Amino acid sequence: MRLDLEDLEQKPTNVIDGFSERIEKLLPSMFTHRCSKGVEGGFFTRVKEGTWMGHVIEHIALEIQTLAGMDTGFGRTRMTKTEGIYNVVFSYLEEKVGIYSAEAAVRIAEALINNEEYDLEHDIRRMKEIRELEALGPSTGSIVEEAVKRSIPWIRLNKSSLVQLGYGKNQVRFRATMTEKTSSIAVDIASNKEETKRLLTEAAIPVASGVTISNVDDLEASVKKVGFPLVFKPLDGNHGKGATINVKTMEDALAAFEYAKTYSRRVIIEKFITGYDFRVLVIDHKVIAAAQRDPAHVRGNGIHTIQELIDKENEDPRRGYGHENVLTEIAVDRDTLDLLAKKEYTLETIPEKGEVVYLKSTANLSTGGTSIDVTDIVHPQNIFICERISRVIGLDICGIDIMAQNLTQPLTENGGVVLEVNAAPGFRMHLAPSEGLPRNVAASVIDMLYPQGKLSQIPIIAVTGTNGKTTTTRLIAHIIRSNGKRVGFTTSDGVYVHNTMLMKGDTTGPVSAEFILKDPTVEFAVLETARGGILRAGLGFNACDIGVVTNIQEDHLGISDIHNLDDLTRVKAVVIGAVRRKGWAVLNADNGYCVRIGKDARCNVAYFSMDENNPVIKEHCRKGGIAAIYENGFITIKTGDWKLRVDKATHIPLTFGGSVNFMIQNVLAATLATYLWGYKPEDIRLSLETFIPSAAHTPGRMNIFRFKDFKVLVDFAHNPDGFNGVKSFLQGVEATEHVGIISATGDRRDEDILETARISAQMFDKIYICQEKYLRGRQQDELVDLLLKGIKEVDPNKEVIINNKSTECLKIAIETAQKGSYLTILSNTIDNTIQRVTEHLDRELEA
Repeated sequence: MRLDLEDLEQKPTNVIDGFSERIEKLLPSMFTHRCSKGVEGGFFTRVKEGTWMGHVIEHIALEIQTLAGMDTGFGRTRMTKTEGIYNVVFSYLEEKVGIYSAEAAVRIAEALINNEEYDLEHDIRRMKEIRELEALGPSTGSIVEEAVKRSIPWIRLNKSSLVQLGYGKNQVRFRATMTEKTSSIAVDIASNKEETKRLLTEAAIPVASGVTISNVDDLEASVKKVGFPLVFKPLDGNHGKGATINVKTMEDALAAFEYAKTYSRRVIIEKFITGYDFRVLVIDHKVIAAAQRDPAHVRGNGIHTIQELIDKENEDPRRGYGHENVLTEIAVDRDTLDLLAKKEYTLETIPEKGEVVYLKSTANLSTGGTSIDVTDIVHPQNIFICERISRVIGLDICGIDIMAQNLTQPLTENGGVVLEVNAAPGFRMHLAPSEGLPRNVAASVIDMLYPQGKLSQIPIIAVTGTNGKTTTTRLIAHIIRSNGKRVGFTTSDGVYVHNTMLMKGDTTGPVSAEFILKDPTVEFAVLETARGGILRAGLGFNACDIGVVTNIQEDHLGISDIHNLDDLTRVKAVVIGAVRRKGWAVLNADNGYCVRIGKDARCNVAYFSMDENNPVIKEHCRKGGIAAIYENGFITIKTGDWKLRVDKATHIPLTFGGSVNFMIQNVLAATLATYLWGYKPEDIRLSLETFIPSAAHTPGRMNIFRFKDFKVLVDFAHNPDGFNGVKSFLQGVEATEHVGIISATGDRRDEDILETARISAQMFDKIYICQEKYLRGRQQDELVDLLLKGIKEVDPNKEVIINNKSTECLKIAIETAQKGSYLTILSNTIDNTIQRVTEHLDRELEA
């Protein structure tokens, strides 16, 4: 979080009366925070000595998460270059809990400063509730954790348990413990207990005898047919809801029937089998784990009431709210009261010492049950039966509920029966049993979804830099697409899959990257990655194969704590930091800041340059490195001392006959990146020669429109380096008059706006200033005045026309254009510039 301390910047904790004592009293557990002292109590020592409130809030945010059962410990607080403004960074296990803890930490600090009472328990309870609502369940979470261990990326697809593993065409989806391999027919069968029992019976698998009824009029006859004791359960129930066991009288049978009816129209009546409740987990038709389940219970001590024993049991640190811990808190409900009533007990009854009092009729962990791992003692014949059941029902993941005296003997010998087959069985009892060995059952799920040799990733090339990102991204995508791959790519003008725009706008952040990676048709991703998205929310992918930095120039400085090119370099270097160790960083050797990134890169590095005698290139290739250079008019790959000419620049339309240097740089970057991926020079050459600069291929990048008597160039250059690139091109363009339409963008520094105006004065004979949009917090007149000032510094007599109505400005500029003139529209001067220029051109052709 970004924190403004205001007047507290001048008040460290040691000058706030009583602050140290109050924080120790409210949060005594923070004694474990070692802080920079490196010993327990270190943080409290810092508070006594005097530390700033940002640091305190960081520690509070971490501690209250720990108190809410989410132990996480990384934190850093750093002052920005603006006095009193701090960036507070800390880890979380659940994002919305992290946000809540940030806000709560500020509230707590304010209460401590002002010596006000604070209800800490409310925050802790609320964070637990948020986690239960937002966090992945234990089963889903375990599969995700196992995927992460294997470097398989994951994306959460909804607020519940729908998760994507892998990227693009190699993705696999699952929800809880149902996967995309799970048969919908099998789930339907498992959800119908009567159908399941019929299929198992026909397959000679032992099941409990019983009937299914829907009308109370059939109850008496059904009870007589099956015989007491009985079990009643809803046909479509789950988690033991609506079930009643050990029913011995007609009165209880009627109550049990009505209870089950609240969950399902049809009710199963089965023979109550005595024994223990077992759950066998089968994944990919192999038994993976087995557990004995005990219903929630307390053990009497002859002193405390049942309610007191329940409260004491719930104090067990292993028990928590919902799914947050290994065990769930025991809640008193109708089932509990009914079971107690059968024993003529109430919550106030004091059981004898050693007496076990069961509180639930089923052994589900979600109702407070416990589990004992018995995987290693299951009889081979029972393993065979369970694996056969999974195939009879057709489930890739299933939980088989068995009632038997034990699993060490075959069910056919000890009278055990199969009660149910569950689709989407919970993993918690196996991951963290109350007794016995934990079983990493999630590993078997990942083994099934990604067997050896199956890929989870797709190739990713990430492109960043100041100028040239979009063109380089598009050119790389074109080369890959031309070589037979279905490409998804993001740019500053939209998201594309196989050259079809699916989203319009500046889509260079993590949300757009994720859009591509979620698309199941994408085989290769090329992602333009801008600084704004990196600073705001990161990259949107876990790692890339190739990272490209086109250049690092002055642009957007003075925003988000990025004040100079050193700051900007650190941001752009994030992309290179995400390149796999065996991947490649493609860097501009003509840019010192890019070279600096290369020195710190932890992956392979390759450089591109407009000069084969660049010292960086010479030293890099002397050591056997790979580079792309522009030499004797050719785009050339250099490996050590060997040169491999890919194509002549004049043959590549994007370079405008070899006349636009910054386009040649883009070609070098794209050529090198695709060569490193493994494409042959001849395949790259063909792609370079078929990539035509146009409003379709490269919108807003050197788009030239040929009117009858003059030409129009549209380029979204928006900083001094971009303007200089256009200036260099125009110097080789003959025209009777060079006319420019320019504007400023409000979130640039004054110096950057002034410099673009100075460059404009050098390349245009006449200038239109059209400042209709992109004020971004500034006044329109303020930006116009800055542009005028920069122009007049170069040429006080330069003809300047101010017209801030974009449609009118463009119309006048086109209608008054002289024969042989060249009109250049720079930056995002006019909304939908290309479309409007095209409309004027169409009207001329129709005339």
